[in-house]
Amino acid sequence: MQMTLDEKIEHQLKTLTEKVEILSAEADIRRIISRYMLLCDVPLPELGVSNADRIGLIVDLFSDDATWEGVGPYYENQFGFSSGREGLIKHFTGFFQPREPEMLLNCHYLTSEHITVTGDRAEGKWVHFQPWIFSDGSSVLRSSRLFNAFKKVDGVWKMSRYRTENVFIAPLPSGWAENIPRSSTLMDIKD
Repeated sequence: MQMTLDEKIEHQLKTLTEKVEILSAEADIRRIISRYMLLCDVPLPELGVSNADRIGLIVDLFSDDATWEGVGPYYENQFGFSSGREGLIKHFTGFFQPREPEMLLNCHYLTSEHITVTGDRAEGKWVHFQPWIFSDGSSVLRSSRLFNAFKKVDGVWKMSRYRTENVFIAPLPSGWAENIPRSSTLMDIKD
């Protein structure tokens, strides 16, 4: 049985609409994970954002029932498991507490992206690298795998699960990086 011209057009519109929705979801998810990583960078490249504001902005990227967890023999003990808005606030408050040695730099790099969208749910996988540089001269390069989940909440994509496992942690020699800024001026430039 052949489709009529109207049926073919309707089918093509439906197919195109589904593809646009998937591409739009993928773009939204990229923006969420990129925003999350930027907000976790040290120094924070966002002018005038306090630590309390930073934590609120991070948690706002998550659904109210979201989970954040470190898994595997190394990250499970280091990062643990947090659930719900209050749990996430507590987790990030603990992470961004002043401590000695002070963290001078933490910059996030994402690679090996794989996003799968199914309706109003999605999963994303990435490999993640980040150098950590401290005020005592110590530094490490960390690599993790991320396996995150996302869902639409009132028509807006939110992260519903952040799961990370250690790939490796490598100490870096003192002085390997030079000219480490104490603050970011990226957002301070007026056009």
